[in-house]
Amino acid sequence: MLRPPILAVVVIALSLAGCKRPAQQAEEPRPVRTVTIQRAADGETVSLTGQVRAREDASLAFRIDGRMIERPVHVGDTLKGGEIVAVLTPQTERNALLSAQATLRADEAVLTEARLTFARQQALLKGGWTPRAKFDAARQALLAAQAQVDSARAQVGIARDQLGYTVLFADAPGVVTAVGAEPGEVVRAGQMIVRVARQGGRDAVFDVPEQLMRTGPRNPLVRIALTNDPHVRALGHIRQVAPQADRVTRTYEVKVGIIDPPMAMALGDTVTGSIKLPAPPGFQVPPSALTEENGHPAVWVVDPLTRIVFLQNVEVLRYDPSAVLISHGLEPGEVVVTAGVQVLRPGQKVRLLGAAR
Repeated sequence: MLRPPILAVVVIALSLAGCKRPAQQAEEPRPVRTVTIQRAADGETVSLTGQVRAREDASLAFRIDGRMIERPVHVGDTLKGGEIVAVLTPQTERNALLSAQATLRADEAVLTEARLTFARQQALLKGGWTPRAKFDAARQALLAAQAQVDSARAQVGIARDQLGYTVLFADAPGVVTAVGAEPGEVVRAGQMIVRVARQGGRDAVFDVPEQLMRTGPRNPLVRIALTNDPHVRALGHIRQVAPQADRVTRTYEVKVGIIDPPMAMALGDTVTGSIKLPAPPGFQVPPSALTEENGHPAVWVVDPLTRIVFLQNVEVLRYDPSAVLISHGLEPGEVVVTAGVQVLRPGQKVRLLGAAR
């Protein structure tokens, strides 16, 4: 039979042993989901809104001033080459032509008389019946009359051209996109009467921000889609860039040549153009993987051998709803925890539920 002091010692020892047993049990690994860092981040897609325009756009105008009495074409009309676009009052130019023609006939009569006089003096000179001075005077009169006729003929040509300028013709096929004057108005030489979109290629024209002009790719493939029907699509390449930015908006006008534009992509339609920027250096991880340490972004990284986690500080370049772009702090092949980051602690052992690749 044990003595009371010995019995007390045994009871105390057993109690201490019972208290230590749970602490000596191994902690169960916490299940987590992870992703393996192995692909670089995708480049950002930038979209801008623009308008479909003709590749060649011409403004038709009269060469002379006058009062416009007719303009048979309207916006949306399709023109053929040589078709009449507008007409000025021709009375003044017609009178000028008649006057020039009358002057030419009078000068031609003087020339005829000068030729006859010269022929007589030439015959008399051969027979010695006229002085040399009179012959020379006849010859000079003939030359002067010929010059006068040449000048009159030129004036007739000019007057005829001026009369022709009272009618404005379409020099090539196209579609009228704008008008600049109505019948009855007095127009100036060079004033736009109609603007015509030439038949042929089409451009998608965009106002591109200055920042994108500096950072964007040099000759990207532009994906173009109708704004009101995104199923109507086409591709294009940059054809022309404005040499300087707009003073107010600070944007550059960029013309994108549309490759095989569909029929549904008509002139004046609003389109959306998208380009993909070059991929920045770094890796993408799900937003759920991101946590922080001492106020700095961090992720939990799993040691592939021991399955123990540790915090790794990272630098975030861009936040997106579907992914976070990490510019520094991660290397390809590292395993990052994507679910359960809130309950982890440094040195904790984990059990991987699945690794997304």
